[in-house]
Amino acid sequence: MKRILLILTGLIFLTGLQISGQNRIVQVKTNFGTMKFSLYNETPKHRDAFIQLANEGYYDQTLFYRVVPDFLIQGGSRSSRNAAPGVRIGYGDPDKTVNDEIRPQFFHKKGALCAPRQSDEINPYKQSDISQFFIIKGKVYTSGELDTLEIAVNRPIQNKITARYLTPEIKETLKRLKAEKKVAEFRVIADEVRRQIDTDFSLNPDKLIFSEDQRKAYTTIGGYPDLDGKYTIFGECISGLEVIDKIATLKTDANNRPLTDVKMTVTILE
Repeated sequence: MKRILLILTGLIFLTGLQISGQNRIVQVKTNFGTMKFSLYNETPKHRDAFIQLANEGYYDQTLFYRVVPDFLIQGGSRSSRNAAPGVRIGYGDPDKTVNDEIRPQFFHKKGALCAPRQSDEINPYKQSDISQFFIIKGKVYTSGELDTLEIAVNRPIQNKITARYLTPEIKETLKRLKAEKKVAEFRVIADEVRRQIDTDFSLNPDKLIFSEDQRKAYTTIGGYPDLDGKYTIFGECISGLEVIDKIATLKTDANNRPLTDVKMTVTILE
């Protein structure tokens, strides 16, 4: 009997670990349909802050007040609740900031649940404003378009690094060795310069190289890769992508606010 109790206790403990390790599920219900999101455990500060505000009813009856086609839908700001038509809304709450949790494995594919923030000039530590959130709509890219984005970002970086190591003096030395047909000496210097350039580029945090997962997502469901690495993504849509499409096609005013109010109710399901 004691052994059975120990086994049962172990099973209960293991089951508890499994449940606690599961991502939390949140429902965002609107007058245009319902979406469900999985909140990432890898971004616990954002997850917990979002859950707390949702349980308090903070987001309920607020609007998706900013809609930009092929980009995003944004909402949750308390200033949007009961806002009169045409009023500029969407101000954040300085008391609801969270330190950034930007994770390289998460990117701005369609349905990504993200935390807005102020610009780097005002907010160099990239703290998020969890009093509102945005959801990526984006667009579908071709592989060639992703290649072009990589080149546009990486070429200036590579040129700057190259200029640092391939100095006029080094160029002159290589030119002389080539003219003198001193292949071995030429190769030693050229290979060392190339090694230094490649090393610096590989360590540069600003370079852009899309992963296999990114390329698959951006060329199928789509997204907005320009934001990658700049904002915290703390969840993803697991149901209701078509609702994002509906909201993203609404007619808007000069402030990108839909002419038809899109109200939400946010509920933590699991």
